[in-house]
Amino acid sequence: MTPATRAILVETPTNPLMRITDLAAAADVAHRAGALLIVDNTFASPYFQRPFEHGADIVWHSTTKYLNGHSDMIGGIALLNDDDLATRLQFNLNAGGAVPGPMDSFLALRGTKTLHLRMRQHDANGHAVARLLAERLGAERVIYPGLPSHPQHALAKRQMSGMGGMISVELGTKDRAAAVLGRARVFALAESLGGVESLISHPASMTHASVPIERRAQLGITEGLVRLSCGVEDADDLLGDVEQAFAGM
Repeated sequence: MTPATRAILVETPTNPLMRITDLAAAADVAHRAGALLIVDNTFASPYFQRPFEHGADIVWHSTTKYLNGHSDMIGGIALLNDDDLATRLQFNLNAGGAVPGPMDSFLALRGTKTLHLRMRQHDANGHAVARLLAERLGAERVIYPGLPSHPQHALAKRQMSGMGGMISVELGTKDRAAAVLGRARVFALAESLGGVESLISHPASMTHASVPIERRAQLGITEGLVRLSCGVEDADDLLGDVEQAFAGM
């Protein structure tokens, strides 16, 4: 923080390492300095985490992900609970012309009608897959806030009502990661997340490929890291695919 700081932006949980920010503490730091707290809540969804209740001023979502839930539109939304700030941002929105198309808006709104049902299944499948990876398949490191092994498990439980379906797995080497990606069948190879279908990706060469290698290393995004987005399929189908894809890793 400096005297020039006007806002703090946090993503929690983070992509792809599932790090958790204490939102109440972040809000306190921001507000003491006269700054805003902006929260990217995409990974948690509003069903499992409500940043306004912890002091956030602006909440962002990629509507492409859990809110839409069907991987058939691209969009984003900023939520505010202050009328004056909303009016200021609304002016900038109109002036800049960053307005979603009507079909994209319809698809996002349609998705919210089933958000509660989908998130429960994402969460159930996420827990089941994470436990399988950690307890039976012996992955080097399973990163999922719902596991007691996650260093911020207690914080996640305190400010989130569920953990969702996002999991990252450290396999140690790029070759091991490539082998898993090649064997997965139910989990489709793709960059997105939060849809009804399960996806698997390699952050270092996909979502975070544009990040310099040195910066990825500082963040902990290794060549051996694989990210899973657990969809809403039958849990047994996902568990069977994970078991055969990760066997021997």
